[in-house]
Amino acid sequence: MRYQSPISPGRSWYEDSVGERPAWPALDGDRRADICIVGGGFTGLSAAAEAARLGASVVLVDGARLGDGASGRNGGQLNTGQRGEAPEMAERLGLERARALFDLAEEAKANLLSFASDNAVDIDYTQGHLSVAHKGRLVEAFRRYPDQMAQMFGYGDLRFVDRHETARLLGSERYHGGVYDSGTGHIHPLKLVVGTARVAAARGAGLHEITKVRRIVPTGGAVRVETDHGTVTADRVLVAVNAHGSERLEPAMAAHVMPIRSFIGATVPLEGALDSILPGRQSVDDSRFVVRYFRRLKDGRLLFGGRETYGGETPGDIAAGVRRQMTEVYPQLRGIGITHAWGGSVGITLPREPFVREVMPGVTAMGGYSGHGVMLANFTGKLWAEAVAGNRDRLDLFREMKIPPFPGGRRFRKPLLTLALTWYAMLDRL
Repeated sequence: MRYQSPISPGRSWYEDSVGERPAWPALDGDRRADICIVGGGFTGLSAAAEAARLGASVVLVDGARLGDGASGRNGGQLNTGQRGEAPEMAERLGLERARALFDLAEEAKANLLSFASDNAVDIDYTQGHLSVAHKGRLVEAFRRYPDQMAQMFGYGDLRFVDRHETARLLGSERYHGGVYDSGTGHIHPLKLVVGTARVAAARGAGLHEITKVRRIVPTGGAVRVETDHGTVTADRVLVAVNAHGSERLEPAMAAHVMPIRSFIGATVPLEGALDSILPGRQSVDDSRFVVRYFRRLKDGRLLFGGRETYGGETPGDIAAGVRRQMTEVYPQLRGIGITHAWGGSVGITLPREPFVREVMPGVTAMGGYSGHGVMLANFTGKLWAEAVAGNRDRLDLFREMKIPPFPGGRRFRKPLLTLALTWYAMLDRL
């Protein structure tokens, strides 16, 4: 019987194409370490790998398998910059701070690719990304964007593409124009999870799956992490559970980082006339508030995602919902086979910027990457490990961000979020 994640619905194409996926033992008994990390996704694993490289003793625990959350099940796009558009961030935060955040994100991109190269982690990197306008009135803003980014942030890898070229690049007439980014691309995220875990273990980090954390308790100058299978007492703790946090485990992050469900499907390999879909193999996202994102996979399949739910529920037929959206863009795929359909929880914050905060003595929580986690989550984990080791502390750029809690308190947070996001989803259709 094939393994099915207890926290994420459906079996992903990534699980069936990752190759060997090592199983790590559950924690057994009590341990003492310099660092304990709760959560085995991009943030936790990159922190474990870097902290171990810098000489710390590290124990990482995860309640499911490593990568069962968003890290191993997402759309695989790297993107450029932070989640918010850089010119808008310059207006809101000032140009100097916006540039610093943009430069940090660019370093995150380069770091991910160099980590994979230096450690022989094959992540199926494919260069090229296209952002497209789903409404004609948005085209002028897309036209201005490459010049804005070059002038304000020195980023010269963008070019505007008109409706005709957009249709040629996509193999679809659905969109009105776009911006092509040659400075980014897409990857196989579960291969990155598996590869980072192997690097962390080779450097001496102890990795433990199927080890659910019950409590985190500061005690006597240290922190005790209590699990189903024993305890870890550490000097410093990183809570890196993102969308899979809880009020019981860590109420501050639960108040600031809200999970939404996103769903993805993968078709059979496209051949013949259907190979005209994304012939350049770039990844794509569109301008909807509820973003649709898609790309061709290494074996020729189309991966298509975007359907979301906001109350934590999973639809009964994930593939049917994906198919409805996919055929709006590609009517020629109406009868195509969908071999895989899956979902996962993405952590978002109100301003769509990461939440980084010391939530109790010796305990830092990080999450809420809001769709930019493939790039940013890996790098924030590394930056946290640098800071703990006493190296330069660049996490201050995120700590200083004003991330408000979701309104409504415990009882009304999710209903209010559902109402707001449903409203914006309706505006997408107008």
